[in-house]
Amino acid sequence: MAALTDRIRADRKLLNREVNPQQLIGLEKLLTEPIEKVYYYLNTSENGFTSETAEALIDIYGFNELTVRKRKISVLQFLEHFKNPILLILLFAGLISIYFGELVNAIIIFTIIGVSVTLDYYQEAKADKAAALLKQKVTTTATVLRDGVRKEIRISEIIPGDIIYLSAGDMIPADSRIISAKDFFVNQSSLTGESLPVEKKPVLEKAYKNITEYSNAVFLGTTVVSGTAIAVALKTGRFTVYGRIAVKLLAKPPETEYQRGLRRFGYLLLQVTFALIIFVFFVNALIRGEILNSLIFAVALAVGLTPDLLPMILSVNLSSGAIQMAKKGVIVKKLAAIQNFGGMNVLCSDKTGTLTENKIVLVKHIDLNGLEDEKVLLYSYLNSYYQTGLKSPLDEAVLKHEELNIREYKKIDEIPFDFTRKRVTVVVEYGGERILISKGAPEEVHKICSSIEDNGEVKSISEEFKRKITEKYIELSREGYRVLSVCYRVDRSNKTVYTITDEREMVFLGFIAFIDPPKESVKESIKLLKEAGIELKILTGDNELVTRKICEYIGLEIKGVVTGEQVSEADGAALARIVEENNIFCRVTPADKERIITTLKGNGHVVGFLGDGINDAPSLRSADVGISVNNAVDVAKEAADIILLEKRLRVLHDGVIEGRKTFTNTLKYIAIGVSSNFGNMFSVAGASFFLPFLPMLPGQILLNNLLYDAAQIPLPTDNVDREFVEKPRRWSISEIRNAMFYFGPISSIFDFLTFFIMLYFFNATPALFQTAWFTESLITQTLVVYFIRTSRLFYKSRPSKPLLAAGLTVIAVALTLPYTIIGEIFGFTIPPPIFYPVLALIVAAYLITVEVAKKKFYKIYKYKQANSKIYESNMSAQPRI
Repeated sequence: MAALTDRIRADRKLLNREVNPQQLIGLEKLLTEPIEKVYYYLNTSENGFTSETAEALIDIYGFNELTVRKRKISVLQFLEHFKNPILLILLFAGLISIYFGELVNAIIIFTIIGVSVTLDYYQEAKADKAAALLKQKVTTTATVLRDGVRKEIRISEIIPGDIIYLSAGDMIPADSRIISAKDFFVNQSSLTGESLPVEKKPVLEKAYKNITEYSNAVFLGTTVVSGTAIAVALKTGRFTVYGRIAVKLLAKPPETEYQRGLRRFGYLLLQVTFALIIFVFFVNALIRGEILNSLIFAVALAVGLTPDLLPMILSVNLSSGAIQMAKKGVIVKKLAAIQNFGGMNVLCSDKTGTLTENKIVLVKHIDLNGLEDEKVLLYSYLNSYYQTGLKSPLDEAVLKHEELNIREYKKIDEIPFDFTRKRVTVVVEYGGERILISKGAPEEVHKICSSIEDNGEVKSISEEFKRKITEKYIELSREGYRVLSVCYRVDRSNKTVYTITDEREMVFLGFIAFIDPPKESVKESIKLLKEAGIELKILTGDNELVTRKICEYIGLEIKGVVTGEQVSEADGAALARIVEENNIFCRVTPADKERIITTLKGNGHVVGFLGDGINDAPSLRSADVGISVNNAVDVAKEAADIILLEKRLRVLHDGVIEGRKTFTNTLKYIAIGVSSNFGNMFSVAGASFFLPFLPMLPGQILLNNLLYDAAQIPLPTDNVDREFVEKPRRWSISEIRNAMFYFGPISSIFDFLTFFIMLYFFNATPALFQTAWFTESLITQTLVVYFIRTSRLFYKSRPSKPLLAAGLTVIAVALTLPYTIIGEIFGFTIPPPIFYPVLALIVAAYLITVEVAKKKFYKIYKYKQANSKIYESNMSAQPRI
């Protein structure tokens, strides 16, 4: 034993001190090499390990546990969430507010920052929870061979090379290779999504691309349905298929479309803010020579440009959207995913349960000539009803197809199903005759048939009949059906016990065909998705024939069909073209799915992925928006951003529309707010050239910004025009910038008009000038929201009542503030009465100008009514930056 462990340690040290021996040899090699070599690689034998050796090897291999990252609650980890440029700007704004004594404004800003960072910090725990769920699934015991005897040990103590005993009901404790097996079937649905049990045996029939299809391999976390087996453990812990999924869940997820857009918007603010500070500072410093006051003024201007309430507006908006989506059967787990949901233009999904009902139904019971035959149905029903072995989904489908009266048929005996014969036989008595009825795999049933029933007449099977049977079987298979054959024999021996030897000289009767039927609503749903600008791409493990047939039936246009093998062989450039030109991907592995999704994102798409299995978890994390269903495995639901209460495309479509409404209202605030603030700040910067005093005091600038933001708080409740939700909505920083530079200067023109009137007609003092411009700027930027919130004429698109009420309230505050004590504190004075008619004319002229300019804005930037003025629609062909 010492020599063995010393050799392993020496090999490990020679390579790398941190290398685990499990990394040295791939799972595929261990499954394809002769078993003797596998024993050699793992330093084991058919007799397993001694307890002493196993204990020493645990120190080398590590415990058979999924590595779950430990949560580190630290100040450093919390501060990492301040990397967002918008939060840095807001933090700076809060400090400036404290400097100017604006404690209320500072408290609001810091509260918003605190809530936003806390939510992000909380969301980080989701990945840990998903991985922890994987770990919870493998906390039991297993039977292994230790010291030459069978021992029950904790799964965590299993090491590569252990000899494991498996039987019905056991959970597979490690990725292992079958040494011997008898009628051994395993449920791998948690890994593969395939509900039917899979037979496992020592012989590797074929080395598939997807390792879960290997006939001699079983995997950690799957369960034994029937039979017994002996296996040798090959991989444990994080080196198992389960473990690799857990590691991916712990990795930092790729940046989503929403995160990228928010980051780029933050950088835009930083650029404009920095440029504004430099410009205003140098102008004021050169003109007035007051360096410190000029710097303070410039910083206050920059703070005024910042949308202080952006994090809160986002949270309120997304929360409101989540409530509306929940009413549509869509549960939002991560609020930020709503933006991606609304911007999604490609949906990747499996076929099973999405296009189909995810249940097997009997659709045909036919004779050799393809004609419906009630005798085929009756004998199939008798076989399924009276067999007492494990009822397969096919048996259940036969029994549910139609309830037949079989009271006159008495069961005598049965010959159980086994995986060598691949058929089951029951013996019934009817009218004094014994009838053997066999049902099973066509190739096995055909072997025991010597006759055929053709149009009610029993005939010997000729070569012509054999050919017709084979052709019909192939025809049904190509049409996507799962096929079983049915045969019978009348027995006159009056035996009471029957064996396999009695399965002979049978009469071939016909076929029964099954299918996972398409959902009735799927045609309409696919049409709605297409109209909404979402392309559906099918990623399935099924073969091409079945998938193509289903797609043709539901009316899904097939652009092209690609196999998983073609996906794995394609390089990056080739795959980028393949994923664009094709929409059906068959026989794909989980790794293929993830690669397809990543490539689509690289091509500029906002990608959603609908999955419900454990092996879907990495793809759910890689997609811009991961979508799962209520009955999915826990790991998939934890990895997902959004959960559908029903796995129906119609539910998903309704949720997308709600997501687009939410996204539209969010970007309304960003585009309108930045444009208005930029106009005001541009006016202040310009006024600095000719005014001997500040056009607005720093405290007044911050108050103006705070009141305007307060008017926008109900924006999440705003009504959304129909054309805004017809196509995917995406961040477009260039269009936000264009809107800012287009509408901002228009606002500044009327600001300068106000300056001119106040200086040359009113001979305004600094206090009156500042009061007048504060009032004019706040009223115009509040009212203009109702004009540029829609691409239609403003009176043809009604704002929500809360938004209208909030705006009118802020206008009322602006008009009454100079008459209050608070107004005196901020340095305001009461304007003369004649000022208000002049103000009304300025505001009216401004709003009319904006309404006219809005149309020109759309024309310049090639906007149509189907597009929002601040989004990019249909950006699928553009690479991401």
